[in-house]
Amino acid sequence: MINILLAGVGGQGTVLAAKVLAQAAQDKGWNVRTAETIGMAQRGGNVVSHVRMGDAGESVLSPLLGRKGADLIIAFEPGEAARVVPYLAPGGTLVSATSALQPVTAALSKKPYVAADLVAGIERALAQTSQTFVPIDDAALCAQVGSRKVLNTILLASALSQTDVALTLDDLRDAIRACVKPRFVGMNLEAIDLVDEL
Repeated sequence: MINILLAGVGGQGTVLAAKVLAQAAQDKGWNVRTAETIGMAQRGGNVVSHVRMGDAGESVLSPLLGRKGADLIIAFEPGEAARVVPYLAPGGTLVSATSALQPVTAALSKKPYVAADLVAGIERALAQTSQTFVPIDDAALCAQVGSRKVLNTILLASALSQTDVALTLDDLRDAIRACVKPRFVGMNLEAIDLVDEL
């Protein structure tokens, strides 16, 4: 069983990323279940998607992950990464974008919202555990493709290329072709190729 949690902010493509992962798993003949927990997503709220895949032929009976249940967490924003760390399983991997999206609550606060501080805090928190943290310079990679619309694909490709999840970048390419609107397929495939070259 492979358990993946995706966490982001409304509009970042978290739900589509879960759909792409589910499609890749289904294409391999695996049983898969997904679910989203969405909090005011249209107003910049958090979005968490759960993806559970039976990679060894097992049935997946429940779509939601419990705390310490995620083999892999893909976070689209450092604050969201910090929010979902309790879901990371022992020995699990957290892949996170390093660019921050300032939430409304931070805009109203007197304290600055600094992504580098969040990333450093996550690194410190996980340094003493068996868990792995992989920060992704999403701003630089999206700039190379020329669009922030490929953030979800960059994070998926980075996570699959740096973990032992039994999905390949070719599986991801096929799922992108099946799930993404035709006019955006090319840029998403370019994003996968960019990560593949790193």
